[in-house]
Amino acid sequence: MSINIKTPAVDYFFDAVLSLKNHEECYNFFEDICTVNEILSFAQRFQVAAMLRAKKTYLEIAEETGASTATISRVNRSLNYGNDGYDMAFSRVAPFPEEGDSKKSEK
Repeated sequence: MSINIKTPAVDYFFDAVLSLKNHEECYNFFEDICTVNEILSFAQRFQVAAMLRAKKTYLEIAEETGASTATISRVNRSLNYGNDGYDMAFSRVAPFPEEGDSKKSEK
């Protein structure tokens, strides 16, 4: 049984997210609404997805991100059989900086 996430409450939450204008506003909002570990998990999954799209191996991804192979597999399943949300987002942002790239921590 699939849970329907398309509810007025979720729409209201997404409206709030879409109203955020910059990184600082995002940090402030998400630090209030999520735990630090939840934010880091979201970011890790997005990084894992980017690395999978860049044809990195599970071992390379696990070593660089600290993600478990279960998380990597779950993200890979979403990339292959999900709603194309990752790819839509990737098409709108710059590629994830490679290790050692000085732009990684500028934002």
